[in-house]
Amino acid sequence: MRRVRVGAIGLTAMPVVTAASSVPRSATAVDRPVATDELDSLDPEARRAAELQGFEGKVGQTLPLPTGGKGPIEVLVGIGSRAEVGTDDLRKAAAAFARAVGKHNSIATNLVGELPDDDRADAIAAVVEGAALASYRYNTYKSKPNGSLERIAVVAKGRGMKAEVQRASAVVDAVALARDLSNEPGGSLTPEAFAAKAKEVGAAAGLKVTVWDERKIAREKLGGLQAVNQGSVNPARFVRLQYTPAKRTRSRVALVGKGITFDSGGLSLKTANGMATMKVDMSGGGAVLAAMSVLGPAEVPVAVDGYIPLTDNMTGGDAQRPGDVFTARNGKTVEVLNTDAEGRLVLADALSLAAEDQPDAIIDIATLTGSASAALGTAYAALMATDDDVAARIEAASVRTDEKIWRLPLPPEYRPQLDSAVADLKNIGAGPYGGALVAGLFLKEFAGDTPWAHIDLGMSAMTDADRDILVKGATGFGVRLLVDVLAHWDG
Repeated sequence: MRRVRVGAIGLTAMPVVTAASSVPRSATAVDRPVATDELDSLDPEARRAAELQGFEGKVGQTLPLPTGGKGPIEVLVGIGSRAEVGTDDLRKAAAAFARAVGKHNSIATNLVGELPDDDRADAIAAVVEGAALASYRYNTYKSKPNGSLERIAVVAKGRGMKAEVQRASAVVDAVALARDLSNEPGGSLTPEAFAAKAKEVGAAAGLKVTVWDERKIAREKLGGLQAVNQGSVNPARFVRLQYTPAKRTRSRVALVGKGITFDSGGLSLKTANGMATMKVDMSGGGAVLAAMSVLGPAEVPVAVDGYIPLTDNMTGGDAQRPGDVFTARNGKTVEVLNTDAEGRLVLADALSLAAEDQPDAIIDIATLTGSASAALGTAYAALMATDDDVAARIEAASVRTDEKIWRLPLPPEYRPQLDSAVADLKNIGAGPYGGALVAGLFLKEFAGDTPWAHIDLGMSAMTDADRDILVKGATGFGVRLLVDVLAHWDG
């Protein structure tokens, strides 16, 4: 895919997505949606091809049809049972279609018409997300970039369609931004580079952006961020983003994203295999920046503040040692017994700052523990919360976006595991079990009395294979989820 270099960090040029009332002449490939119970209605030639190739109309199945060299190539795309087709099916079908015709530069999709007019907005979003996100390519360091789609026409009739396509396309671009940031190597995506990108993205999105350097971080007593940064030659940064909706509102939500730009584990060194993917350890911070970049186009009705603590976790000469104690922003002291449990240390300061500003709710998102994925696998993120209403909002958004989360408890009986003999808290629990829950309990100490939810991405932040809308590498998980939560906040 084409790349546009901006400073040290590139931006993926995603396909241009447009609305059309009919298949444009420029289209070189077009889909024909087929349900499992409609195979008999296919014309004889298509039905014969389906029988020979085992095409059954299942969701995500595709079958290109011969054209004889006339007009665009036509592709049968399965949508499952006609009676049961939903937005998730359309998203997967659009992704499959885009992959099947990936060598074409201009395609058209008819999938929006597979849902009733009442569901048109959701259908448009699903089709745009499916086709465009499956076409994402990270080509920054490729000497011969992979080719990909340049234009996608969404075909349907009706008022407001163009605006819905533009809105969905803006969200897709935000997901691509999050993927770009997470795919960027830690050697180039330093805290300073991330902060510079945040200023650029924020300015383009109409956000107020504030960046604290290492001196301001020290003055503001962000002890956790300072402690993790001790072993690095790259100075820490702290980014604050502020979004104000067009209409006045009293509602305000805080987003907090973990921004560890590379995690070696510190002196509690990771294995070589464990370290290999740790450029994605800032995926929570990337999701917050990307989500906030599209709050205007998504017409989010509430004010939103974003907090992103940025550092890498390295083994330099003054790296924090197991047994060291620091004082967090809220005055609590923490004994660090494992320097590889560093994400919670920088989040402690960010959560404290967010709580001081007294929002209606705080949502943090982070690649915090491997335990979350040990429990839920790589397709799900873990959710923990002190407030059932906030948790329910996130769960509802998860269903709408198909970004899967599963709520886990914050068991008070596990809290004594964090008791320290020399400080207020220690940063790890007492044994190998329940690590995600204990980490959640640690963060809870810094959210104060504000309704708070924690999303532990675990390994859902990356994928090792192309699947549905995902492309090998960073997933951008959480961007669509957060935007959807905030868009429905006053609903």
